[in-house]
Amino acid sequence: MIIRKKGPLKGSMTVPGDKSISHRAVMLGALSEGTTMVENFLMGDDCLSTISCFKKLGISIDVDMDNKRVVVHGRGLNGLSAPDDILDVGNSGTTIRLMSGILCGQKFTSTLTGDASIRKRPMGRILTPLKQMGADIESLNNDSFAPLCINGSQAFLSAIRSNNYSHTLKGIHYISPVASAQVKSCVLLAGLFADGKTSVTEPAVSRNHTELMLADFGASVVTEGTTTSVFPQPKLTGRKLCVPGDISSAAFFIAAALIVPNSELMIKNVGINPTRDGIIRVCRMMGADIRLENERKSGSEPVADIYVRSSSLKGVEIAGDIIPALIDEIPVIAVLSCFAEGKTVIKNAEELKVKESNRLEVIAKNLTNMGADIIPTDDGMIINGGKPLHGAVIDSRMDHRIAMAFAIAGLAADGETEILNPECVSISYPEFFDTLLMKL
Repeated sequence: MIIRKKGPLKGSMTVPGDKSISHRAVMLGALSEGTTMVENFLMGDDCLSTISCFKKLGISIDVDMDNKRVVVHGRGLNGLSAPDDILDVGNSGTTIRLMSGILCGQKFTSTLTGDASIRKRPMGRILTPLKQMGADIESLNNDSFAPLCINGSQAFLSAIRSNNYSHTLKGIHYISPVASAQVKSCVLLAGLFADGKTSVTEPAVSRNHTELMLADFGASVVTEGTTTSVFPQPKLTGRKLCVPGDISSAAFFIAAALIVPNSELMIKNVGINPTRDGIIRVCRMMGADIRLENERKSGSEPVADIYVRSSSLKGVEIAGDIIPALIDEIPVIAVLSCFAEGKTVIKNAEELKVKESNRLEVIAKNLTNMGADIIPTDDGMIINGGKPLHGAVIDSRMDHRIAMAFAIAGLAADGETEILNPECVSISYPEFFDTLLMKL
């Protein structure tokens, strides 16, 4: 994919449905009684992997690709059936980690695996709490990576021997060393099948879509500070929901409108959950002309239209509790920082080392190749902005957020920017390049 300096970006647009919410809608719909209809579902590869896995678990799911609609015919909390094959999550870390929590509470054995990237992503962070709950879950290669084998039948037999048929796991209070929505959600979903309250305490609040959706479907969920608790064996009931636009996808067009001169863009129907809105807060800190209009609710999720106009930006420090609220946006924030006057410091972002790629390393290498003044650090980077960028060949490392972030960089760089393996954007934003070219 060749990107050249063009612009400005004008008009209004929408972005695909939120990836995190789309995943969870299928999972909770499957565990609910009755039908769940999901509008504006993200038809990206990751979410389709979740659908594929639940179909293998006996759940009937209707997929209308054209209208971005999914209908899940739930079978209740204990309605999943043993799969005939290995469950392949593709490139989706959300799928493998959240499904692990659900599958640990089942009466059958299952195996989860994924692509080469997934098999390099750390699973020890979910193995530890799940084993504390009594789950029989192992890394098949004994290395804390996928493939994972979950022997739910053994946990169920233990429950029978203890005359506690309805619960195969025990409730725990887990103190998580990382602020990770995937870890938190994995433990909370396992807690649905436990013998008592299950709680997770994080060092900082991570995205809370699981908690909000569990409550919407009928579960008893309590959040106090950085601790969230769920109570077992709820009756979940199917419902209709409309997925808001993904702020992580909107972030690329927010950045583009800020750095391409004379741009003025309205991005409609975007989720602005306060555990996800870090990109907006950072843009405002940098002096961006950005505002929220028509704020409203879609179910329990706050939604707004985002107006953004090209702006003169300044460097800032980004660190601490805001990091979990923008962890997926750091690649494009790094790009923004190159066009800001002064120094931008990004700290406490070591979680990016274990994403689809080592994003800290890839960001630094690609921005350096484009002429940026960037200093990598152990947990982030220092960017001295204001130095003009030039086109370069960008190795996306098959990481969707890297490919999209550097496409945005290419819009304001001199010469041509070539994005290698651009098809990886299909994971979260299949229409990205079509939409980008249409807006220029």
